[in-house]
Amino acid sequence: MGWVEHCVLWHVYPLGMTGAPVRDRSPDDAGHRLEHLGRWLDHAVGLGASGLSLGPIFESQTHGYDTTNHLAIDRRLGDDHDFDTLVAACRERGLRLVLDGVFNHVGAGHPWFVQALREGSGSRYAPYFSIDWEAPGGPRAADFEGHRTLVALDHSRPEVVQYVTTVMRHWLDRGADGWRLDAAYAVPPEFWAAVLPTVRAHHPDAWIVGEVIHGDYAGVVTASGMDSVTQYELWKAVWGSLLDRNFFELDWCLTRHNGFLEHFTPHTFVGNHDVTRIASRVGASGAVLALVVLMTTGGVPSVYYGDELAFTGVKEERLGGDDTVRPALREHPGAHGDEGRWMYRVHQDLIGLRRRHPWLVHARTEKVELTTNRYVYVARAQDGEGSLTVELDVDAMRAVVRDGNGAVLFSHG
Repeated sequence: MGWVEHCVLWHVYPLGMTGAPVRDRSPDDAGHRLEHLGRWLDHAVGLGASGLSLGPIFESQTHGYDTTNHLAIDRRLGDDHDFDTLVAACRERGLRLVLDGVFNHVGAGHPWFVQALREGSGSRYAPYFSIDWEAPGGPRAADFEGHRTLVALDHSRPEVVQYVTTVMRHWLDRGADGWRLDAAYAVPPEFWAAVLPTVRAHHPDAWIVGEVIHGDYAGVVTASGMDSVTQYELWKAVWGSLLDRNFFELDWCLTRHNGFLEHFTPHTFVGNHDVTRIASRVGASGAVLALVVLMTTGGVPSVYYGDELAFTGVKEERLGGDDTVRPALREHPGAHGDEGRWMYRVHQDLIGLRRRHPWLVHARTEKVELTTNRYVYVARAQDGEGSLTVELDVDAMRAVVRDGNGAVLFSHG
């Protein structure tokens, strides 16, 4: 696993974090907003993070997941120079950089798609897309989950394999350390198996994690050649157990999690750019208990920007429904004053605990006590050379972490 063995990621959605216009675009919305992100890197380091995981930064139509040029920085965020500056700033601070690759689909305004429609089935760009040229009402392309503005790439085509390979290598060459593969669950694993060997031949230390929501996690990893997938099962079990006051769900999930760890190291989280904030789900104290689970179980964990400052936000199924979970941060960390500083210190304590016990990345958990409202488990090193005991009480909103000798390392509530 290399550098990932010791990595805690700070996950940022750049367009939102920097206050870039998302839907109401204008001809003069270009800027150098990656500089704004750069002013927050010391905040991430102070938190205890050792990696920066970025949402989409490539040219797109609106929210970043409708890419129109994978080889250009979104003009709202800056340009190649701004990216190089960010890479250098990360290197100076010991931060690894993971990028978000949207390779299942592109925006309907992608120039290759536009040209294919204009030129017809004989266009040199037609093979990149699965287009029904005889569809009633005119040519119709396959899309992503019914979103006509998101045009699916044709992953059966060697041209697409070559294109994605080229893009991934390009940004790794420029200083990135890994990729999150957006909507990887919608792409045949065989496609990634065709792409990744060439990428790894040039960048053997690159970490590749796929967005997979449910299904056979281990099977996807094996068939695709990815290093990891997103552990949505654990995310759901953590907040679900706290919200419903039923730790049996969490215990069941951690048993499955132990099984996943036999095959790969999952990417774990309690918040990201697509879901309601953990503090809005279970309250601020519940969010601390969720973080305790995240930082005392096996996996490569990430903290979603703002969660460390006790931000709230509810995702809604409507246009703009993601805005509250993708907010702008102020000009620099000091501009937030004491807002959420207590939660920042809690994150420092728990991330520090994890980094002092690096074996936690592969830790297995073992149930000691289980009722609907109280759960005690032992997180144990794979080689048996270390252990932590974790006590959770959802009625008292209390969490305690003890070392193998019973000494309290962390307490809340």
